[in-house]
Amino acid sequence: MTRGDASATTDRNAWVRAAVERFEGPLVRFAFRIVGEMESARDIVQETFLKLCGQDRERVEPHLAEWLFTVCRNRALDLLRKEKRVNRSSEPETYLSIVPAADPDPSDGQEQRDELERVLRVMALLPETQQEVIRLRFQEGFSYQEISRITGLSVSNVGYLLHVGLKSLRGRLGASHGEAASSSQHA
Repeated sequence: MTRGDASATTDRNAWVRAAVERFEGPLVRFAFRIVGEMESARDIVQETFLKLCGQDRERVEPHLAEWLFTVCRNRALDLLRKEKRVNRSSEPETYLSIVPAADPDPSDGQEQRDELERVLRVMALLPETQQEVIRLRFQEGFSYQEISRITGLSVSNVGYLLHVGLKSLRGRLGASHGEAASSSQHA
């Protein structure tokens, strides 16, 4: 091995390590939402990073996050097809347990956790495609175009699913909030 080869290998290893550090958590969370099992989600993410090791860095790097989420999603869907399973991860409590804490103010921490749990419970009632695009947009920060490439949906379909999903979510949250307010007034 020449000095240049060793340097290229070191750079490549550092690039993959940096990708793992940055994207492992979000990818595990994303895969978990698809397959519903933490061990399977971790295996899928490991396979995703193994595939990254064999890719041409210059080709993948400009759209690394999009590439990783696309490969991860495809592997997760392949696993579901292979096992002919249905997504069993609609329990918001399970999902909450893997969402990293964001250092909330201790005085309103419980209120924020309760509200998040309520949002996730209502979101679990939405169709899977709406849940997926909402998470990719707001949890992972992808653009409509990136979501389109990750999911294979058209950009206009992504926009439509986001619009309909958020409208439904707002309506359901407003209705459940109104019910809670009216029941506390009658008490």
